[in-house]
Amino acid sequence: METLCAFLLLVVDSLLYPYGTDQGDRKNPKSDDGTSPEIPISQSFTFYGKPYNALYVNNNGVVSFGVNVSQYTPDPFPLDGGWPFVAPYWGDVDNRMGGDIFWRQTQDAAILSRCTADINNYFSEIPFQAIWAFVATWDRVAYFGSASKKVNTFQAVLTTNGDIAFIMLNYADIQWTTGRASGGDAKTGLGGTPAQAGFDSGDKTNYYNIPSSRTPDVVNIGGTTNVGVPGRWVFQVDEFVAAVTTESTDCLM
Repeated sequence: METLCAFLLLVVDSLLYPYGTDQGDRKNPKSDDGTSPEIPISQSFTFYGKPYNALYVNNNGVVSFGVNVSQYTPDPFPLDGGWPFVAPYWGDVDNRMGGDIFWRQTQDAAILSRCTADINNYFSEIPFQAIWAFVATWDRVAYFGSASKKVNTFQAVLTTNGDIAFIMLNYADIQWTTGRASGGDAKTGLGGTPAQAGFDSGDKTNYYNIPSSRTPDVVNIGGTTNVGVPGRWVFQVDEFVAAVTTESTDCLM
């Protein structure tokens, strides 16, 4: 079992698309409940029938359209406020306590080729060739009020061919679920109102809560999937919600 777990950790790490300053990424400021500036994007990204030409990367585990998100205790989808956003792991991140939030948009040939191959593998019935991608990565981020060394690493990848749009949520290492201000234990990062994962189009019709969201089991999200690859969730989001089945592994990181 130890050998299997070590192998799965390597596999999970390999799920992440390259990130960091050496990849040309920008970093968010060290700020509780902070956000990036509004980021103009070079390729329109259609999210449930609405094209967007800018987005925000929010410290608390959210990529949002049209509005930044400072809320640290997550609500279940659909939201009353009508915010359109993608939430790889919406919780009370505090990068002052540790970690960085990286992001970039790219038309790098290697990244687009990887997006194309991944989407074609998971959605073989949909002809797709990526022309643009956006990669946002929360790297070893701590939680608000942390009195531990627990950190989380996760990622959101947005990609489009100019018409069809997909989001990919990747999980490398999840150790905490809740910040202290959300009722979590400062020493464990658990309890209270745990993190939410999924997406919300803002129309109260097209949304998805990844199973275990806002429950203690969300700490094991790295062992779940809807595409047969533990630690990865992928959705077509331009128009239709993809059918979802959940799978898990016996080695939960």
